[in-house]
Amino acid sequence: MKVAIVGLRHCGKTTLFNTVTGGVAEVGSYSSALKPNIGVRKVTDPRLDELARLTKSARIVPAEVNITDVAYMAKETQDGGGIPGEVLGYLTTAEALLQVVRFFDDPSVPHPLGSVDPERDVSSFDMELAFSDLAILERRLLRLREQMKSARSTERPALQAEESLLEAIKRDLENDVPIRDQTFSDDQRRLLSGYQFLTAKPMLLVANLGEDQIGRAEEIEAELSKQHPQFTVLSMCAKLEMELLELSAEDASEFRSAVGATAGSVERVVSACLSSLGLVSFLTTGPDETRAWTVQRGTPAPRAAGKVHSDIEKGFIRAEVITYDDYVACGNEHEARKRGLLRLEGKDYVVQDGDVINFLFNV
Repeated sequence: MKVAIVGLRHCGKTTLFNTVTGGVAEVGSYSSALKPNIGVRKVTDPRLDELARLTKSARIVPAEVNITDVAYMAKETQDGGGIPGEVLGYLTTAEALLQVVRFFDDPSVPHPLGSVDPERDVSSFDMELAFSDLAILERRLLRLREQMKSARSTERPALQAEESLLEAIKRDLENDVPIRDQTFSDDQRRLLSGYQFLTAKPMLLVANLGEDQIGRAEEIEAELSKQHPQFTVLSMCAKLEMELLELSAEDASEFRSAVGATAGSVERVVSACLSSLGLVSFLTTGPDETRAWTVQRGTPAPRAAGKVHSDIEKGFIRAEVITYDDYVACGNEHEARKRGLLRLEGKDYVVQDGDVINFLFNV
């Protein structure tokens, strides 16, 4: 699970990166080498602690989010146009984009576009992503037309279908409709699966507040959500959250109370990343370890088993499934089986969030 933090210069991307990952990347610098900061955030899941207690697990392995802080400047702040190739490589491999939107006003950290204007910044950044996608579309359409000249009659229908689809996507993009908001059939989605369009990726907006704006956090979040209903919107003071990491839990709690900042903002960001990607977690537990495994919502049991090990997917027989709530209520697998709460599911079973699963297989 890969998420890229993006946004204009001096919006607080690296501060948010440090806050989410517990990193110590230098804040305030902007590398001309475009080298990103890369870190990992373990997903907080209290269910793991409870299962580990019941099964006396030797260790707990939570799900993880890989976070990349991309050193990228929007077109208005570059000498040349377009997204640099090195940066594009990091963005295309990300599964979701987390855009930091500057709301704080700090004269010592001037805004690269001269003023704090969140609406302009979001629109400007989305336009940059659209320009990148349009460039990809134009190159591919050019190659398709060249291929069509020498294509055999049996090859032409597939090439024409792809050309027609890309032309439609291009028209919508030119009319300010990002790919994530366009409608496709299942066949078209399969055809597009090899592309890495940036406006097709889920986008989260994080309103980065100043300490004097914390009391208006909900109001600001609601306003930004109204302006951009297509995005998941969150708000936080990243600078404050980063500073609180250096305090003890007790001191951090006291400081939060003093400034009116609620806890859990970082967890909300991580949870929103999971939700935007349509991911759910199934759980495995035993004496050795208790672990969370993330899969796409709608994943059938055999493919979920492949997350644990490819041999389990190949030799899948069935899955023994207990919901998390039933497992905790029973206290152990034996009691769940006794009460008829352990279900045997086959290859067509769709894994649900919180399923505690034991896969049976033969290779």
